[in-house]
Amino acid sequence: MSTFWTIWISVITLGTIIGCFILLRWALANKTGVAEGEGMGHVFDGIEEINNQLPRWWTILFYVCIVWGFVYLALFPGLGAWQGFLGWKSSNQNIQSLEESAQARADAKENGLLVKYDRELDQAAELYDPIFEKYAAVPVEELANDPEAVKVGQRLFLQNCSQCHGSDARGANVGFPNLTDDDWLYGGSGAKIVETLTLGRQAAMPAWIASMGEQGIKETVAYVLSLSGREQEPEMTALIDDGKARFMVCAACHGMDGKGNQLLGAPNLTDNIWLYGSSEQSVTETLTYGRNGVMPSFKKTLGDDKIHVVAAYVYSLSD
Repeated sequence: MSTFWTIWISVITLGTIIGCFILLRWALANKTGVAEGEGMGHVFDGIEEINNQLPRWWTILFYVCIVWGFVYLALFPGLGAWQGFLGWKSSNQNIQSLEESAQARADAKENGLLVKYDRELDQAAELYDPIFEKYAAVPVEELANDPEAVKVGQRLFLQNCSQCHGSDARGANVGFPNLTDDDWLYGGSGAKIVETLTLGRQAAMPAWIASMGEQGIKETVAYVLSLSGREQEPEMTALIDDGKARFMVCAACHGMDGKGNQLLGAPNLTDNIWLYGSSEQSVTETLTYGRNGVMPSFKKTLGDDKIHVVAAYVYSLSD
């Protein structure tokens, strides 16, 4: 914060407290010319104003509040750039990465600063880490049968995953997988789900317009749509046959039968589950421009133990 704003805030804040003190002293001084206990000459609705001092306890309370105001401003931040003698702050500011956050936490501890958010994290870790360690010792498939563990995993899922997969885990929008069915790009075992959450995933569906051309894309789309059992018009037969020949380049990832390859994350093209849509236009866009969806890694965000619990929750959805 600039010097100007520090001075501005300090003058207003300290001036207000000092003003309250002056106002209190003025109110306590009898400058009315009327003896205490005598009427002030103001009567309204049968009620007369009497020149009485504030109750003593009330006066003391005002003084205590004024003193506390100065003490608080000395100990804690509140006067612009002034950080207070205690070095307290609510959180480490201007953090833009997990690495910066970890470094800021380490620096605060080393310098004896009182960072409220850091203290809350330490308290939470002390309280909950043993619970997550206990859950992490149980295989994902078995943990998925523990109602309490599943509830914990659900809360972590809502905080970290629902933005893309939706609060019901059915995919918030086109391009985000539904986690409640049994269709898995990389495998749906407990170990595979943990691997996905830990390492993240990077799709690598290339664009084919340069090598296939528009006609080649049209032929391949016709064949791909036929793989899922969709009825085709008789005049599409020749187009499908030509597309089948072109599909040879796609088979490297999707397999000769089009059923996909979980080692590569290549989807099964023979079912009716489509990540980006099953219309002719959607499939054409996929072949023309490619798809490069990204699933981020949560290793640094959640850590291994929490990832294990989230995996158990996700695994329970497809049972």
